[in-house]
Amino acid sequence: MFTRRRFLHSASFALSANAFASSGFQRNETDAPQNAEVLAERYPAYPPDLIENLVRVSHFSLDKVKEVVEPHPQLVKASWDWGFGDWETPLGAACHMGRRNIAEYLLSKGATPSLFSAVLFGDLSVVKQIVDRQPGVQRVAGPHSISLLAHARLGGKNAEDVYAYLHSLGDAEMLNPTPLADKEKNIICGSYQVSVDASHRIEVSADMHAYANSPMYAYPPQLSWKRAGTMERPLFHQGAMKFYPAGAPSIQVRFEQRAQEVVMTVIDGGNVFEASRSAAT
Repeated sequence: MFTRRRFLHSASFALSANAFASSGFQRNETDAPQNAEVLAERYPAYPPDLIENLVRVSHFSLDKVKEVVEPHPQLVKASWDWGFGDWETPLGAACHMGRRNIAEYLLSKGATPSLFSAVLFGDLSVVKQIVDRQPGVQRVAGPHSISLLAHARLGGKNAEDVYAYLHSLGDAEMLNPTPLADKEKNIICGSYQVSVDASHRIEVSADMHAYANSPMYAYPPQLSWKRAGTMERPLFHQGAMKFYPAGAPSIQVRFEQRAQEVVMTVIDGGNVFEASRSAAT
């Protein structure tokens, strides 16, 4: 499902009191009698930071998951978009990290079971039934383009039989990205300014050490794409300097040399934008 090492080892993702307050009622301290309460602006919709936090901590901390879920158990069904439509649920996060204890807790609180959770738990009969009834489903990746086979790999000993079965299918792992030459990396990497707004700066980097030898990817991404103020998005090369972002294979990010400049084009459905690489990079 961004640089995973960076956020998985952050010191704390505890929510502020304000984040919890904004999910429901807020006290009116000025105009109403004591103890009177008013509805928060977005209620009954829950605030994005509450959902994002739950998905984050579901990768690594059962205690922090409980802090969010115990007062808000309905959030176990929530999902978060990390970028380009790379949606992830708390259960999805736990599954591709191999965190069986977190997955068990989320399911006990009403999270919707999935093919990926069945793989994590080693439910071979369930996995076989789903594959038989939906041919080709084994090729559908989870958040961040993490394959079904990778989920079995992360399931460890409990998922060994499922791993052997999925491996026997021959196509439950993601396709190998096209190699990216150093010359192409040198052409692509740098800063791209979409507009004068500072938040519209995009950095493309080849520093992918966080994904080296990761069990999540048999074929790791080659570049990262990061808009200022957002999480990094890994990119997978499809050839001819065309890429798709992790978790969003229908979106294309392509680079081309035009005269003296390098142009990045992002094609996201009907939305298309271009940006040129800054001369300084």
